Amino acid sequence: MDSISSSASISTPSFRCFDPTSSYPDVPNGGRHFPKMIPTANSTAGDNFKTGMGTRTNSEPKIVNGTAGYVLEDVPHLTDYIPDLPTYPNPLQDNPSYSVVKQYFVNDDDTVAQKIVGQKNSPRGLHFRRAGPRQKVYFESDEVHACIVTCGGLCPGLNTVIREIVCGLYYMYGVHKVLGIEGGYRGFYARNTIPLTPKVVNNIHKRGGTIIGTSRGGHDTSKIVDSIQDRGINQVYIIGGDGTQKGASVIYEEIRRRGLKVVVAGIPKTIDNDIPVIDKSFGFDTAVEEAQRAINAAHVEAESFENGVGVVKLMGRYSGFIAMYATLASRDVDCCLIPESPFYLEGAGGLLEYVEKRLKEHGHMVIVIAEGAGQELLSESMRNMHQQDASGNKLLQDVGLWISQKIKDHFTKQKMAICLKYIDPTYMIRAIPSNASDNVYSTLLAHSAIHGAMAGYTGFTVGPVNGRHAYIPFHSVTEGQNKVVITDRMWARLLSSTNQPSFLDPKDVLRVKQEDETRTLLTGGDDQA
Repeated sequence: MDSISSSASISTPSFRCFDPTSSYPDVPNGGRHFPKMIPTANSTAGDNFKTGMGTRTNSEPKIVNGTAGYVLEDVPHLTDYIPDLPTYPNPLQDNPSYSVVKQYFVNDDDTVAQKIVGQKNSPRGLHFRRAGPRQKVYFESDEVHACIVTCGGLCPGLNTVIREIVCGLYYMYGVHKVLGIEGGYRGFYARNTIPLTPKVVNNIHKRGGTIIGTSRGGHDTSKIVDSIQDRGINQVYIIGGDGTQKGASVIYEEIRRRGLKVVVAGIPKTIDNDIPVIDKSFGFDTAVEEAQRAINAAHVEAESFENGVGVVKLMGRYSGFIAMYATLASRDVDCCLIPESPFYLEGAGGLLEYVEKRLKEHGHMVIVIAEGAGQELLSESMRNMHQQDASGNKLLQDVGLWISQKIKDHFTKQKMAICLKYIDPTYMIRAIPSNASDNVYSTLLAHSAIHGAMAGYTGFTVGPVNGRHAYIPFHSVTEGQNKVVITDRMWARLLSSTNQPSFLDPKDVLRVKQEDETRTLLTGGDDQA
């Protein structure tokens, strides 16, 4: 859980919570600085109606408007479609681990701003509900039957998240019934389950991968929800990328349609860091750190031979964050190529001319390329353009092999001998255990998800927004992808670090600026610096 402000009043020696009457200072008009949350016409609260299929609800986004341009994009709650649910005191009030904490319950009015950079007269903008434990919960500990599922590709930190969900439920809330769903979504109806206890998961954070297995595809909503209902599961924790979170959203909608008291909580996972809204995804820091090994090896190889060229291909199907940050961290890279920044090979200002120039000046060079870069240039790309994997991701050609061959062919024509080494550490990077930073981060994600589920929030994913953990509606993290913005200062820093050209012609520059302006208008996105 992220740090919590200390503006609190203590009601009893064993129970600490925010006093909503004094959490915010009075203002002259008799109100508070925090706007009163009144659902607009777009809110789902009270929009229940019956159909022959059971309880049917309008699950459009819950939007709350306040003063000065304040907008809260709220997450669903069980009471949106199951009225009059009983509440219970949060068990944390009697937890000795939390007894010394000045303030451990989050005020229900606390929200997190998506955009923190503004001017004096800027509107307050879009906010999300702050994560953390609430004073009242909607589940008794003995009634909770939770399950955890991991979907999609591997990522450092998966086992840490699993461990901390199990241990957090057990030690913070006294929940002893937790199942691991084997093999991704299809595991709900086609595989066995694994009972998870603190003893079972005690050391799993030291391993890569996921102890409950994973897979792509296999999403059959009716079968999944039937299994959840038949097993008596009432808390579902789903760990996966944007495709997995879309599946979680559909599961939530079906659960809501059936009127079940079942919480669906998502924990976003992608090694590429391409999930929008959140600051970063878990496993990303580990991936960047591990990528240094490959870059260092490529640099040693290139530096040891006359006209040595080291080419390293890193993960990054649509977003080049791993390649960009690994390049900035390394300082040994001469050229970084990512999907967001077009490049060309032949002619003045092209990549091949730049490679030739660097070799003549320095005698060696290192190129880092993201797997999704330059796909439009590959001679075979048209054949695979419409082929997809089980998760719906476009199948890509091996751009590392392709560009290595192009460089070799170019210097063969130039009658210039080079020594090129190609290193592809793709799956090595994602199969390792998470580092210390990602272990801490994964713990915070797991605890935030648990607190939200126990408080009755559902249909949400959790993640840090400007450093504070928040509950984010599924649609906010599935409607787009986080990408490197090459008109931001971070990409300029990379170009300055490597001294590589941008490979953009004037038309490309104009197009990119227009796309960036459109993105800013739609999302209010900050500079990535």
